[in-house]
Amino acid sequence: MTALRPQRTGMVRAVGSTAVIKVVVMGISGLIGIVNSRLIIQNFGTDAYAQYGLLAALPALLPFADLGIAAVVINAVAGSDKPASDRLVRSTIVTAFRILLCSAAAIVGVGLVISLLGWWPAILGGALLPDGGSLAAFLCLGTFALVLPLTVGSRVLVGLGRTSTQTASQAVVAPAMFLGLATLVALSAPAGSFLAVLSYIANGLASLICLIVAARLIRPQIGKALREVPFPRRYPGVPAMGVAWPMLVQMVALPIAMQTDRLLLSHLTTGTELAQYNLASQLFGLVVQTIAAAGVALWPIYAKARSESRIESPMKPTLWFLAGGLGLGLVLAALSPLLTHFIAGDRFTLDPWLVGGFVVFVALQAAKYPAGMYMTDKRGLTFQVWPILASVPLNLVLSWWLIGVIGAGGPIVGSAISVAVCQVLPNLWYVTHDLGRRRAEVPGDGREDVL
Repeated sequence: MTALRPQRTGMVRAVGSTAVIKVVVMGISGLIGIVNSRLIIQNFGTDAYAQYGLLAALPALLPFADLGIAAVVINAVAGSDKPASDRLVRSTIVTAFRILLCSAAAIVGVGLVISLLGWWPAILGGALLPDGGSLAAFLCLGTFALVLPLTVGSRVLVGLGRTSTQTASQAVVAPAMFLGLATLVALSAPAGSFLAVLSYIANGLASLICLIVAARLIRPQIGKALREVPFPRRYPGVPAMGVAWPMLVQMVALPIAMQTDRLLLSHLTTGTELAQYNLASQLFGLVVQTIAAAGVALWPIYAKARSESRIESPMKPTLWFLAGGLGLGLVLAALSPLLTHFIAGDRFTLDPWLVGGFVVFVALQAAKYPAGMYMTDKRGLTFQVWPILASVPLNLVLSWWLIGVIGAGGPIVGSAISVAVCQVLPNLWYVTHDLGRRRAEVPGDGREDVL
């Protein structure tokens, strides 16, 4: 049992420090974000705020843009004893840069085609402003593509177990956004259609900081990798598809299943439902992001355990995450009327179905993280593919139907049901059987259940 204490302490420290930093960052960012929302609504109107939320959420529809390479980078760095000199780590980073550059070029090309064909209103729905909305959508997508290769830095930090550092970098986003908005308001600039572009620029700044920090931590790996990128014959990369393809499938399916809520509301409603959803998503997103940051901190711990043939069970962390997510969600639900009144005044309130749906969704999102981080090897990622693919039609049908029944809360209630049925329950079933298999292979090994 004594030998377990360093492992137990390391996991608690990694998760706890990341969660604390995320709470601090989200607290500061949340307060500034509330002020930002107020600035947008008061100075540019509810319609501009609705479009801002719609366009700012586009990255949530495109997490597959890295083509699953994140899993390859994190596992390679986490499994290395000397990532600053490991040739495999550098080759993996080179591969990541090449894939992300190709992905970025493809995204810009697709955005250009959509713009030339005038398809943005058909894709994004009626919430897109007629005056500059289509151009703003293209600029958002283009900025996202330009920033994409910089995200290698955040993957390296997670693999190094420095998730707290990656989390801390997000502290620059809300202040940068505020400075941009305050400048536009001070100049009385008619920029209501283009506010979302500021969020992409601010997030790009955070990604740049992560890349610089990661480069310093594993110097000279990233610098050498950048010089090797243009020469694939001289410096071949690593096979990535074994781990990347199941990750990629998930990253394509999950946004369709979980992040199309705004699009459905934009197409199926005509009132303030989308603005309500934007605000609720912004508020509860603070909790979801905190949980996500703490959850991702488990990834390198489980990856390291696999490389050392240790058994680390995610069952107890699942209970802690579920309790934490539910508690935070309920606290935020109690505060939501005051926050909504401060931000939106009398323009709209949050529907009880919307608030209740987010509380349940947050709790289920929390519950799925420990098992999901345990399942980041090829076997676990592959298992997750089919349940997640099944969640796509389930969530879309439920959300479509529930919008007509309960309005703005319909999509999040549908998402909560699909998360429970297609992620939490299947993942726990897999983990239970996988732990049994591994215990049978390593009899008498007690190094598990570290929380």
